[in-house]
Amino acid sequence: MGPVDSAANGPAPAGNGVVARIVDEVYRICLSDTSGDLADYIPELAAVQPDSFGICLATADGRVYGSGDLETAFTIQSISKPFTYALALADRGVAAVAERIDVEPTGEPFNEISLDPKTQRPRNPMINAGAIAAASLIEGRDAADRFARIRRSYSRFAGRELTMNEAVYASEARTGYRNRAIGYLLRGAGIIDIDPDEAVDRYFRQCSLDVTCRDLAMMAATLANNGLNPVTGERALSRPLVEQVLSVMTTCGMYDAAGDWVTTVGLPAKSGVGGGILAVLPGQIGIAVYSPRLDAHGSSVRGVKACRELSNRLGLHFLHVTRAAHTAIRAAYTVTDAPSRLRRDADELAVLGQFGEQARIFELHGDLLFAGAESTVRAVEDTPGKLEALVLDVREVGDVAPVAVRMLNDLQTELAAAGTRVALVDPDAKLGHMASSLDPDDPRGRVFADRDAAAEWCENLVLDTYRPAGVHPPAALRVEQHPALAALPEDERLELAKEFEIRTVARGELIVARDSPRSGLFLILDGRARFTFDDRAGRRHRLVTLSAGMSFGEVPMLVGVRFANAAYAETTVRLAVLPPEKFDLLTSQAPELKLALLERLAAAAYAQAEAAVRALAAHGGT
Repeated sequence: MGPVDSAANGPAPAGNGVVARIVDEVYRICLSDTSGDLADYIPELAAVQPDSFGICLATADGRVYGSGDLETAFTIQSISKPFTYALALADRGVAAVAERIDVEPTGEPFNEISLDPKTQRPRNPMINAGAIAAASLIEGRDAADRFARIRRSYSRFAGRELTMNEAVYASEARTGYRNRAIGYLLRGAGIIDIDPDEAVDRYFRQCSLDVTCRDLAMMAATLANNGLNPVTGERALSRPLVEQVLSVMTTCGMYDAAGDWVTTVGLPAKSGVGGGILAVLPGQIGIAVYSPRLDAHGSSVRGVKACRELSNRLGLHFLHVTRAAHTAIRAAYTVTDAPSRLRRDADELAVLGQFGEQARIFELHGDLLFAGAESTVRAVEDTPGKLEALVLDVREVGDVAPVAVRMLNDLQTELAAAGTRVALVDPDAKLGHMASSLDPDDPRGRVFADRDAAAEWCENLVLDTYRPAGVHPPAALRVEQHPALAALPEDERLELAKEFEIRTVARGELIVARDSPRSGLFLILDGRARFTFDDRAGRRHRLVTLSAGMSFGEVPMLVGVRFANAAYAETTVRLAVLPPEKFDLLTSQAPELKLALLERLAAAAYAQAEAAVRALAAHGGT
């Protein structure tokens, strides 16, 4: 697979990554199939390289993936039909075109010389009779201008200027007697009202435009993107007309094999005897395959097989798309942007401030089908710089397609090989086996019930990697070492420390109940204490976690209010507690000591409250 020059042809195909590997797998599976024959009834088409093969995917926002011969030029042939039909609709209107071209499947070969016996109209614009009728409806000053408008229209879909293959055109014009017969039949039935030779010649010319596999994928992606080219931003067709064109492609685009195609592939599509196939999943992706060996229906053998494999592997059948097809990344941020609710000391905050961008959280929502998984995988793979940890929050995701689980699993493996740990916020196991396979001992990562816990996990990974030598996690303290007493003279600090009672609380036990009256000043000497709140569903969440060197209970002690939140021991926690009665005695026995203590406590309480508010806002409550 070779890269495409971005200046001339748009973005180069992604050469590695999860989606690229799936495309490569399909390419390898289909490569060995050399059945089928070249379209030798057009002499120039019989001279092409028979085993050339390329697969290209373009997403509705312009990302390209491909394998094989992506830049080999070939003539568009019958894949031109939906695009000329689109231009005729834009020129004449749906009703006027419908008076001359029906939209019913035929069950007959594409080059059948026949019209509907009742209406005398071609049965649809995807067979040759309907395509010649559509070519006759293109407006312009003269024949040259009318073909020039067709070429420019195709070019808007492809995102670059397309040119005509003169040799193929001459070959078709020299041998196209059957199509000329169809043209005269249309003129005799009053379906076309111009010189039939001009209409047929225009059809030969449009079929002889050169494209590449990448061009066709971008043309398909433009249809998938409601007629807007996702790379150039140019409008190629209006949204209502895109719906009309794709509808006809669904029922008629694969000729007399349309029923089998819809049931096994399930995508609006069009094939051409030049070896190309174009397929579209609206809102998500465009697919193009080039391989010139054809089956009995005039479609590429490898092309049909590749489309079937891609549809099955990526879950692209249009009847699978029952709700919003494209899962959006609702938010993406680093742990620097949205830290956990664990209060960190100054040394840890400095490390996280410098390296926190290496731990990222992606929140997803909507249905996780191929397009949503692809955009998520792409965003992660395109993340600049080193990535120590990644969290995918899928709590707001609806339906999850098997291909999405496979893609995220592959991404996880890919990141693990690069040293990145991956975690999920997936309490309902929406990702199935992927979620259940992760546990604390899994080197790839683990699953969390909420985003706050996952953010703390990320922070710990960053700190474990980048904490400077000599800087350690908060250690156990003696009372006189606690920062709340640090500003006091040594003799006063030691004297005050004697007034504190030492308590040890086991993990998970209640320290202070919500709405309790003032219960003392609590200094954390070792372990962690967690303040909690309940959501509307009654689920308990962390408001903030305090660790060694921090304190709580200041506001109730100073103001006399009750505790607004309950406090639990997050780990076994060792506390120094100054009871209310001893705190009150300081007023008469040591007012200067109490004032110094109050100043320290007020500053600490303000900092802790401000940090809690920031964390709560960053995590939206959970």
